[in-house]
Amino acid sequence: MSLPRNLAIEETELETALLDHLQEFILELGNGFCFESRQKRILIGEKYYFIDLVFYHRILRYHVIIDLKVEDFEHANAGQLNTYINYYKKNMMKDFDNPPVGILMVTDKDSALVEYATAGMDENLFVSQYLLQFPDKETLVGFVTNELKEL
Repeated sequence: MSLPRNLAIEETELETALLDHLQEFILELGNGFCFESRQKRILIGEKYYFIDLVFYHRILRYHVIIDLKVEDFEHANAGQLNTYINYYKKNMMKDFDNPPVGILMVTDKDSALVEYATAGMDENLFVSQYLLQFPDKETLVGFVTNELKEL
């Protein structure tokens, strides 16, 4: 998902404002979303990492991991989100859960780079059943675009 740029705002301020409103936006959707964590700290090896937002969808039984980057897409972003998803599969998923879904939000993307960076990653992330209860890409992009205009 690609987000418009707003260079007049500091990165941390923009990230905080977007995460505040994105969290509210998803909870307002209802349809089974439960807020689980913000800046979720996870330990991988000897290092801590922080996931921007984590929700759980109680009807479809899967975690939604949202990673916000206030920068252009880089292949490392996809790897980082994939790492978080794999961590959740191994350490957080229960027998009755479906695989977690990851959403990466960036300021801009090069479609060719995205294609190569995500090739071979778990295709379960894009299973159509998830889209039945989750807002579509256009809704999320529209929401973030409006939020950026207000900032």
